[in-house]
Amino acid sequence: MQLLVFILAYPFLWLISILPYRLFYLFSDFVFFLVYHIIGYRKKVVRDNLELVFPKKSKEEIHRIQKDFFKHICDMFLEMVKTMNLSKEDVKKRYHITNVDCILDIEKEKSILVPCSHYANWEWNVSLNLYVQSKGYAVYQKVANVYFDRMVKKFRSRWNTELITTHETVKTVIRNEKKGVKSIYGMVSDQSPMVVHAHYWDSFMGITVPIYNGTEVLARKLDLAVVFLKVSKVKRGYYQAEFIPITLAGKHTAPNEITKKFIELAEQQIREKPEHYLWSHKRWKHRDKVPPEFQ
Repeated sequence: MQLLVFILAYPFLWLISILPYRLFYLFSDFVFFLVYHIIGYRKKVVRDNLELVFPKKSKEEIHRIQKDFFKHICDMFLEMVKTMNLSKEDVKKRYHITNVDCILDIEKEKSILVPCSHYANWEWNVSLNLYVQSKGYAVYQKVANVYFDRMVKKFRSRWNTELITTHETVKTVIRNEKKGVKSIYGMVSDQSPMVVHAHYWDSFMGITVPIYNGTEVLARKLDLAVVFLKVSKVKRGYYQAEFIPITLAGKHTAPNEITKKFIELAEQQIREKPEHYLWSHKRWKHRDKVPPEFQ
């Protein structure tokens, strides 16, 4: 069944990926109309999340952000498909890094953890490995369909990036450090961990929830640098990335310092243009399960 689904879907995805940009974004407009006006996919989840974290915004503001979010996420999903046939020249033009020298200077000294949030176009973040000298890794969650998983790994790995699962991350980082292999690890770090695996809770957009702190644990244990990747949507189909150092020496940071700084930077990014954040996931679903020590 997985193979059948893949065989049926792949030609359609490939055709989307080769569309000229004008037709590509017209098709995205059509997908938005279906998703937002006809299907109504997760509209309630998005609205509930927005009302939760922006209690002072009017219904009109919430509605505008919700609608703009769905327009953006349709673009972003299709841009992920576009990666199948996106050239290096094209991605460099559409995903511009403003201060690449920042990361080039740090990588001369040590390995770098690069956390980011589900903001703007996190799929094209893997293109940063076109600029660096170190071995590039991207942490991802495995796709249930094995054929789609292979496809995703193939087109995400086109720009000198090796994909590793969340379960492979720790052993990969430790192995590389023991061998003296300087590497850069990109990871989306604002997901909602399962409560049973949550070791740290903190306020995120004003709501106390479990927070992944694996980046900090690795940085402090192995004395790695941590650099936040801030991505902004300049206009449709064009993004701008900026590296913001959190620490150049993880072992010299205080407990929770790295995680708190990541949360702060992620919140600043979201508040600037909230429509470009991923509101369709239940990020705050565990807010009523806060352990006593974190209340």
